[in-house]
Amino acid sequence: MVAKRIIPCLDVADGRVVKGVNFVGLRDAGDPVELACRYSASGADELVFLDIAASHQGRSTLVELVRRTAEAVTIPFTVGGGIRSVEGITELLRAGADKISLNSSAVADPNLVAEGAGRFGCQCIVVAIDARARRDPSGRPLAGPDGGWDVFVKGGRENTGLDAVAWAQQVVALGAGEILLTSMDGDGTQAGYDLALTRAVAEAVAVPVIASGGAGSIAHIGAALAEGKAAAALLASLLHDGVLTVEQIKTELLSKGVNLRPLEQAPAA
Repeated sequence: MVAKRIIPCLDVADGRVVKGVNFVGLRDAGDPVELACRYSASGADELVFLDIAASHQGRSTLVELVRRTAEAVTIPFTVGGGIRSVEGITELLRAGADKISLNSSAVADPNLVAEGAGRFGCQCIVVAIDARARRDPSGRPLAGPDGGWDVFVKGGRENTGLDAVAWAQQVVALGAGEILLTSMDGDGTQAGYDLALTRAVAEAVAVPVIASGGAGSIAHIGAALAEGKAAAALLASLLHDGVLTVEQIKTELLSKGVNLRPLEQAPAA
């Protein structure tokens, strides 16, 4: 059985790590290279680095920042934000990224997923999906056949009208090797992952699904990996704010029998 993963996420705008709630109200959370080094040393399995303003502002990802961050860590590293071409994918992989995350650009040109997978392999192409529950006019989530989740792009600013589960199936068919699934309703709330969303997508595709949006406790993380059927849990606020450390999360989940990659043991004196 493949081990589950704990993945810190560095959302970056203007060269700084930021964090908000429901994709708005962004606040400074630190230097990306410093945080990347901290999480790499603390036992994180991978990192995700997202330039969250790139698509909205119409500019490319900060390649030099990616290069410095990638040089500083020893674990796999995914980069996303503002990538619109195979050339952009190539540039970031050359800068040190292990995987590339496509979001708005995949919706605008689904063939980019196929081109990237064909050139670099499915294992290099992650499709990020920002999903929000459909609502009635009063703002309550819809239930039954009218329910489900819509895909949003451009940093959560634009509803594409695409169904999140169907879109996940489409990009996997095109060659995506992983889905990074963020619940916009849960983002930054620390009220728990959207387990129904994560489970629906995980059951619909044959590639790993990373749960994102809403972690507020170790129990939430465990639930995403078990009930939500996620292959990995993405974390931001809990780690950036010092509420929990990767070591604490892994130690407790390992003690409960969750199949995680173990923390490296310090050498004997």
